[in-house]
Amino acid sequence: MFAKLENLKRTYEDLERQLAAPEAPADQERYRRLTKAHADLKVVMEIFGRYREIKNQIAESASLLQDGDAAIREMAREEIKKLEPEAARLEQELTLLLIPGDPLDDKNIILEIRAGTGGEEAALFAADLFRMYARYAEGRGWKAEILGLSEATAGGYKEIIALLSGNKAYSYLKYESGAHRVQRVPVTESQGRIHTSAATVAIMPEAEEADVDLKPDDLRFDVYRSSGPGGQSVNTTDSAVRITHIPTGITVSCQDEKSQHKNKAKALKVLRSRLLQAEQDRLHSEQAENRRSQVGSGDRSERIRTYNFPQGRVTDHRVNLTLYKLEQVMEGDLQEIIDALTTAAQAERLKAQSEL
Repeated sequence: MFAKLENLKRTYEDLERQLAAPEAPADQERYRRLTKAHADLKVVMEIFGRYREIKNQIAESASLLQDGDAAIREMAREEIKKLEPEAARLEQELTLLLIPGDPLDDKNIILEIRAGTGGEEAALFAADLFRMYARYAEGRGWKAEILGLSEATAGGYKEIIALLSGNKAYSYLKYESGAHRVQRVPVTESQGRIHTSAATVAIMPEAEEADVDLKPDDLRFDVYRSSGPGGQSVNTTDSAVRITHIPTGITVSCQDEKSQHKNKAKALKVLRSRLLQAEQDRLHSEQAENRRSQVGSGDRSERIRTYNFPQGRVTDHRVNLTLYKLEQVMEGDLQEIIDALTTAAQAERLKAQSEL
């Protein structure tokens, strides 16, 4: 590990020289890559510098353990006792930072939420989940754009698809995919009985054109008249678009815009992201040799979390985390859950690394 850190230190210093040179790169794309590489290494180098400083202090104190003065020896022992836990903590942090990261972590995300079992109550829960993620995104300064929406008759959403754009959005929410279950008394329930409903969430990295090669011959486009809410002009023209990716059978529809061109662009964005996610799932399955991560596979059929309203609790079943702050969670206070999932994923990565 330390040989790798020394190599990274030389790389970091070389990047600093290139960025500080009077003839800084005129190529803006190259300059952007250099700046990003420098920023990515900066945290590692700062921690490594602190680690080396503490190790040097420990070595200096250790040299005093042979001193003839008992008071100096005792002072050295106390200093070592104080510094060693900090050195161990920094070493653990460096170990985690050196594990290859997810190349998709910097991506924006496509969020898909669909009502599951539970009828109208499931649709209302789907709307609650979208509001929860939208509030979380707002708190982080991200932008939310709805790409597709199918409303239920009694309120809520049968399905909603949105683009969440922000710094490292995928790295924060990538463990949210799966089945979310709610236990509460529906507004239509006159007897006060608790019902269980569900909605499924899918988090996919937003795919750029360069990420997924869509061959024209692999796509089938169908246009049709929009239906449902949207105003008079929406459903009087064939503006809705359905795209089918023939090799995989994946189909995406969009009818929210009055313009066929805009609906096509949105549908292509979602299609690319679904195809990128499908490829990532395939690679992950191959690399892990069917070994399931502690924080779950991301399969939509996998129940990952329960929201119990009568008890005011939310439980994430993958990390056995229960919080009695359901109201705050539904208002977008997800960070404690996200941190627990990230820590579990890091532990799994460390375990996998040690088995190589």
